Amino acid sequence: MSLQHQLALTFVHKIGPVLAKSMISHFGGEEAIFRQSKAVLAQARGLGAKRLELADFDEALRRAETEMQFIEKNNIDVIYYADARYPKRLKNCNDSPLVLYAKGNANLNMHRVISIVGTRNATDYGRNLCKQLVEELQEYNILIVSGLALGIDTAAHRESLQMNVPTLGVLGHGYDKMYPSQNRGLAQKMLENGGLLTEYPSGTVPNRENFPARNRIVAGMADATVVVEAGLKGGALITAEIANSYNRDVFAFPGRLGDDYSEGCNFLIRNNKASLLTCVADLAYSMGWEKNSDMKAAPEQLMLPIDLSAPEKAIYDIIQQHKAPLAIDDLSIKANMPVSQLAMTLLDMELQGFIRSLPGKAYCIS
Repeated sequence: MSLQHQLALTFVHKIGPVLAKSMISHFGGEEAIFRQSKAVLAQARGLGAKRLELADFDEALRRAETEMQFIEKNNIDVIYYADARYPKRLKNCNDSPLVLYAKGNANLNMHRVISIVGTRNATDYGRNLCKQLVEELQEYNILIVSGLALGIDTAAHRESLQMNVPTLGVLGHGYDKMYPSQNRGLAQKMLENGGLLTEYPSGTVPNRENFPARNRIVAGMADATVVVEAGLKGGALITAEIANSYNRDVFAFPGRLGDDYSEGCNFLIRNNKASLLTCVADLAYSMGWEKNSDMKAAPEQLMLPIDLSAPEKAIYDIIQQHKAPLAIDDLSIKANMPVSQLAMTLLDMELQGFIRSLPGKAYCIS
């Protein structure tokens, strides 16, 4: 697979991650997409004439080449969605980014991951809650994710560093920017125990519309999202809504009635959009977690074919028994499944990390 083509696909105007993944499955790989005429591309589901009019594939390749130079110069790790290092929790979200740009040493597939979010206008009450939360979470071998914004995000990252808990900041812009600028020093320290993550290439400024998209990564990365302190409007409630849409657990600390920056938390609890949280023990009980001191050493849990549906298991067995990569047409015959249906099933399996797609619409076990 070509890094340039992987990056270029993210630069094609009007083609987002959901459509891009569908195209990869349809044409058998990223490079294959760029070899097609627009007449052939128009046959793919979701690609219409108007969308293709705006798509400049040659310009996307040129932008990708420039981005590769920036990546190399700035020591950025590019993680493609089919890479085993891609966050497994995020991969299960249908709108997960095609490419992630990472810096630091964070294990994006740590055994436990919690997102902490809240208002930019944090009060002493919220900051103290954040400190208590992180202090108690350090007993659970955990990665703490937030958005590096001012307020609760900053408090979560700072407390994590203070207590030697790995912490990851998800950005709403490229690495040639830092927003807010006040957190530049904090971001640099996070590279030593955690890191930074973004789906945005260089040249992307922190526009307002980027942050709701950033919040889906904050929510999708984690087992659960904790809202520490939040008003009725803002990114924290957006992140909680997204986490709910992903069927992830959401928790919120209750606040005093009438406090502006507790209204969001109380709203989530009142409307059954978040579980009431008073201490980490509540969260650990709900999640079925044990403290590090209570855990026995166990091998890392691997994804097994038993986790697959019956049709997926049948396809997995066919590919595994074949030993060599198996072309989609041959697989269609062996599985007795139409290619159109098979392509979507294979994409789901690839997103879950069970199989890999190869050039020429061939597949093998990951």
